Formats: sequence, C-alpha cells, structure tokens
Amino acid sequence: MKKPELLVIGWREWLNLPELGIKHIKAKIDTGARSSALHAFHIQPFQVQGKDMIRFGVHPYQRNNHDTITAEAELLEWREVRNSGGVAQLRPVIKTQVELGEQQWLIELTLTNRDVMGFRMLLGREAVRKRFLVDPSRSYLYHKDS
Repeated sequence: MKKPELLVIGWREWLNLPELGIKHIKAKIDTGARSSALHAFHIQPFQVQGKDMIRFGVHPYQRNNHDTITAEAELLEWREVRNSGGVAQLRPVIKTQVELGEQQWLIELTLTNRDVMGFRMLLGREAVRKRFLVDPSRSYLYHKDS
C-alpha cells in the first residue's frame, strides 16, 4: 500500500486560528519543538458551568503590541514545558483548529508570553507530523489569503 504524499511547507508560514478569531499569523515551523506555542498575555482561568476555561490576549502581529485579540478557549490542562532556554514553565494548554492553505486540523497549543521571540507562534513537530514535510530553504509557500 502506497503512503499518501505529504505536502511541503516552508520553515515559516501564514496560519489562521479561526476558533480564536486570529487570521494571518506568521508561524515558525519548529520541528525541534515538540509542542506548539502561541504568544498570550493576561491569561485568566475561569469556569463556565463547571468547565475549565481560559481567557487571554494575543498580539498576532510581530513588532505590534497595539492590535489585540481577546480569545477564550476550553482549558485542556496545565503542562510543564521547557522553553528555548531549557527552563521548565507551567503553561495552559488548549485545543484549537489551525488552517494552513487548504488544510485544517486540530492542534494542542500552549499559551506563553513570546514578546521577545521573533514569531508570535511556533508550530511544533506534533502538529506537523504525518501531515507535512518541512523544507527549511523555503518560506511562505501558502500565502496569507490562500
């Protein structure tokens, strides 16, 4: 049986997170990171009808702290994640839909302050596994509006 051919993506791509109201966010495709991460601030846990939820702010555009989206999602869990400096952090984890080109799928996303990082979002290897091949010599193979 022949395996399905995987789509090729670049090391950075434009993504949409429709359930969070975020369109056109630049993401670094990081196969060195297990989990995906989104820049978030003012993270506030709360409950609705006994369900754990999380509310947070997002600055979706690099070098822009003025445009803000406030989002809410069901809290999946709190998870210990090692940041790029190797320091363990306890982060909230949500599950949300991501869109890249014509592809749509659910991913787990950790929320953390990425103000000092170059990208507001990382798409980790768990999110791209068995779905894409990453060509590190290419960028933005799927345009903002595709």
